[in-house]
Formats: sequence, structure tokens, C-alpha cells
Amino acid sequence: MKISTAVRHLREGGKNVIRNGWMSFASISSIAISLFILGVFLLLTLNVNFLAQQIEQQVEIRVYMEVNTPDHEINLLQSQIAAIPQVNKVTFVSKEEGLVFLREKLGESGRQLLEGFDGDNNPLNDSFTVEVSEPRQVAAVAQQISSLNNGKPEKPIQRVSYGQGTVETMFKITSIVRNIGLVIVVGLALTAMFLIANTIKLTIVARRREISIMKLVGATNAFIRWPFFIEGALLGMIGSVIPVVILLYGYWQMMQSIQLDLNLMLIELLPFESIRWETAGLLISIGVLIGIWGSTISVRKFLKV
Repeated sequence: MKISTAVRHLREGGKNVIRNGWMSFASISSIAISLFILGVFLLLTLNVNFLAQQIEQQVEIRVYMEVNTPDHEINLLQSQIAAIPQVNKVTFVSKEEGLVFLREKLGESGRQLLEGFDGDNNPLNDSFTVEVSEPRQVAAVAQQISSLNNGKPEKPIQRVSYGQGTVETMFKITSIVRNIGLVIVVGLALTAMFLIANTIKLTIVARRREISIMKLVGATNAFIRWPFFIEGALLGMIGSVIPVVILLYGYWQMMQSIQLDLNLMLIELLPFESIRWETAGLLISIGVLIGIWGSTISVRKFLKV
């Protein structure tokens, strides 16, 4: 395609958007509303998944040692646990550290309750905190750690705890939430595609006579198509930029106003910097592609004269 022809198609496509004012406004409004709803649920789903991931990452295994386990046994066990492929980190927590943490967690009442339990009176056990690379493997890793007692006359491990039952239920709930979010986003995306494509079709159908005349006077199919392709792309771009600006500005304002409250609740949302380009790119791409697709389907029907 010659540069002059391409410039002509771009100019004609832009003129068509302006010339067909009300139809272009209807198309842009349809695109903006559809993509705004899609964008809201997309951001919601991304943050729900992020929150579920945070919860899963907090899952850890506590390995409690028997009282008076020798240091060499503790060191050996730590090495054996760290050698398990799925284990990401092993941290030794002495019973003294455990008592300090417990007092801090219980507050003033805990300090009074645990008064006098220092030194030899400490009722806690030495322990390990084990973090796994894949949270859903926590049950299998706990089983492997428990098996390290096998074959030892004096078993150093008293018990292994990871919230059995509660953890499995939590994983099921997070999976359901993620699947529901994915279904909603996909359903809204398909609905948006249908609404946008049909609105753009109406814009093209309103000018079927123009297409027929151009075809009758000898214009090639490509010559007729290109301005409509560009018009559809422009409508899609303009209609998608509007919800992108509103959504990202609204998300940024929300982060500024409620971030402190969320921090106090130990809840963290996706940072604005990590979602701005992905959200903008996705919504604008959907708008432009659907605009071109709607124009392609509509024009093809009227080229058969």
C-alpha cells in the first residue's frame, strides 16, 4: 500500500468518526460503559486473587521438638528439613524466643499470666518454622518431616502442626473465589465484545448505501474496507481510553484514602504501579480489536453488490 493511499485512509477514517457524530457517540458510549464494567470486575478479581495469594503465603509448618533434645540432633534435623525439595526456609525458634513472642502476642494480660515461667520453668518447646515454596504442598511436606522420626530410638520431633483441616478448607475457598472471578471476567468480556461489535455494526449499516455506491463505481474491496477499519479502531480506542482514565484515577484515589485503614487490618491491595499499564493495555487492546472486528464483519456483508 502506497503511503499516500494509507494517509488517505487514515484521513477518511478520522473524518467518518466526526461526520457521523451521533452514531460515533453511541458507539463510543457503548464501548466506554462495557469496558468500564469489565474493568471494575477485572480490578476486583485481581485484588481478590492477590489477597488469596497473601493468605496462602502465610501458611507455614511448625515443628515442635521434644524437651531436652541435644543440640546435635536439632542441627541434624534442621539440615534434613532444609534438604526437602519443597522447603523454602527453615527457622529455628528457641523456647526462650517462643516465650517472648507469646508474651508480646497476649499483651499485658499475657505477661501477668506467664510471669515466673522463665529459665527452667519455661513450658514451651524448641521448634522450627518451615516455609514451603508452594503453599498447597504444605500437607505433603509436613508428612515428610514427620517421617524423619522413623528409625530413631529417641524421636526428636514431638509433633508437626500446620493447621490441618483449616488449611485445606482455606485452599478450597480461595480456589472457588478465583474460579468465580475468572468466570465473571470472561463472561463480561464476551458480553462487552457482543455489545460493542453490534453497536459498531449499526454505525456501518447506517452507511450501506455509501458502500454500495462506491462498489458500483469501481472501488476495490480493500479501498472501501480500510477507512472503515480505521474508523472502528478509532472508535474502539477513544471508547476504551475513557474508562481506563476513570478506573485508574479512581483506583489511585482509593489507594491514597484507605491504604492506612487497610494496613491496620493487615490487608494489602495490589500497588497502583503494578496494575496501571497491564489494565490500560488490556482494555485498550480489547476496544481497538473489537472495533476493527465489528467493522470487518459489517463491511463484508455490503461488499457483495
